[in-house]
Formats: sequence, C-alpha cells, structure tokens
Amino acid sequence: MPTYRDEAVILRTHKLGEADRIVTMLSRRNGKIRAVAKGVRRTSSKFGSRLEPFMVADVQMYKGRSLDIVQQAESLGAYGADIAVDYERFTAASAMVETADRLNEAEATAEQYLLLVGGLRSLSRGEHAARSILDSYLLRVMALSGWAPALDDCARCGAPGPHRHFGAQLGGSVCDACAPAGSPRISSSSLALLRALIGGDWTMVDAAAPADMAAASGTVAAYAQWHLERGIRSLEHVTHPSSIGAR
Repeated sequence: MPTYRDEAVILRTHKLGEADRIVTMLSRRNGKIRAVAKGVRRTSSKFGSRLEPFMVADVQMYKGRSLDIVQQAESLGAYGADIAVDYERFTAASAMVETADRLNEAEATAEQYLLLVGGLRSLSRGEHAARSILDSYLLRVMALSGWAPALDDCARCGAPGPHRHFGAQLGGSVCDACAPAGSPRISSSSLALLRALIGGDWTMVDAAAPADMAAASGTVAAYAQWHLERGIRSLEHVTHPSSIGAR
C-alpha cells in the first residue's frame, strides 16, 4: 500500500486501545481523512501534541484498507494552545471544526481547507470577536458548499432588494410577495452586517452594534443548521454576542 503526504487540520480525535487514537482530519488535497495514530497517547510520543484538535500539520500517512496510518506529523500551525485557553475562542473553534466535519462527509475542496485554517489562525491571534469569526466562517463555508444565502435579490423571484424577510428554508432574503405568512423579519442593518461577514468587511463587522451582531448571529446559526439538516452541538456553548457587548 502506498504512502502519501498532505496538509491537514485536526478536527477531532477518539481514543483507541491503550495508547492509540483515531484522528479525523480535513486535508488540503484528499478531503476528510480518518487515520490511526499509533502510540500518540504515550508520553514518549514524538508527534502526539501535533495531532490535537485545531492544530494544522503536514502529515505522512500509509494507505490502509479502512483507516490510514499516520507515520509522521510536522506542525504547520500550532493554534490549539492559544485557542484552548480562551472560552470564547474554544467554543467558536469547536463549532467551526464540527461544521467542517459535517460538511465534508464526501470530498472536500482546497478552498474549504484554507478557509478553516484562516479562521483558526484568526481565532488564535484574537484578531476579531470570536463569534464574528465563527459567523463569517459559517457563511463562507456555506457559500463554498453551494448554499450561499441570498442577501440582496429575492431568493425566490429575483426581485431586487434589500428585502425585509429572511428564512433559512427560503434560501435567504425574500420580498413581501414571496414571503410565507409568519416569515422572520430582518432589519436593514442586520442584513448589511451579513453582507460584511460574508465579504470580509471587518471594519464594519468590528464596529457593529451588539443588537445587530446578535440578530445576525442568530440568522447565521439558523441558516447553517438548516442546510446541515441537523444541529451544530457546539453552538449551544458559544457566547451570545449581546452578552459580550454587555461586559
């Protein structure tokens, strides 16, 4: 069986036996990989710390029948330590890797890998509010997966916006004529913030009012979970933007 190398983000790990772990990774060229890292739970392991969640590594693997085998791992981005010491960063990162894991049951793209790496790097450096980085990641990865929300024209009829209604199951913002009875409303400022989050306008995002950030975050969470067809469990622990602003 051949060996191969790839860059990968560690998404999650599970104990196997007394000293091994099963490591789930999102790689740059080979999509999602599940591999056995033998002996990494021993204190003498040379690369155990490089195969922890939120870390980015250059890994060499042996192609197995059901699970590959990790042979080597060199650190490319040691983001785990800086993320783990901060609750807001940790919960945001947990939601990001959980989403990446859910989205990439099939083949992933290099763009999805790079987006996740960029998000984890930004979290580790504290460049922006953790929830804002998470929301931006969720919107962008949804777009890369073919589920970009309609934020200008009506998602149903294409009528030019902005519009006052937004529904996850509707595909984004919709006009009054297309909105079903009881459709959620969204303010123009929250809609503009969603555009800033997906477009990377961090000047606008960082200056957003807590109420608008809270509304946008709720919209993003509902939209992402609708398209994933199941909840993102880590989102339950992510700090709400309004509570951050109240500190």
